[in-house]
Amino acid sequence: MAEKLFSQEDRDIIIAAIQAAEQETSGEIQVHIENHCSGDVMDRAAEVFETLKMHQTKERNAVLFYLAVQDHRFAILGDCGINGVVPADFWENIKERMLAEFKKGRFTEALRIGIEMCGLQLKAHFPFNQKGDINELPDEISFG
Repeated sequence: MAEKLFSQEDRDIIIAAIQAAEQETSGEIQVHIENHCSGDVMDRAAEVFETLKMHQTKERNAVLFYLAVQDHRFAILGDCGINGVVPADFWENIKERMLAEFKKGRFTEALRIGIEMCGLQLKAHFPFNQKGDINELPDEISFG
């Protein structure tokens, strides 16, 4: 189900959004989609964050967009580097914008907007460094 929700075109749009956001920052963004989330959605997002080794980025500035599609639940989880510098309501603002799109059935657009909003903050706080920046994590969507 999770993999079928997004066409190849949708996946390409999401991956392009990740790549565009990451071009201007040392931050890393990943999207993980699965069918179900038993228990607390933030706890599950934290498990996925660790499984994907997102906590191992040099500046601890990785962000996970986690979706459990059949349960209609999602979470955005940032590592301590990004959490330490964004405004207190930052993640909530992104979630509200994404939720508005989800309610319209526009899942790809919701992710694109969330990734773009996240990328702007990553760029502001963790600008791209031509000399030492490498893409530390894959840009592809992972499925559970």
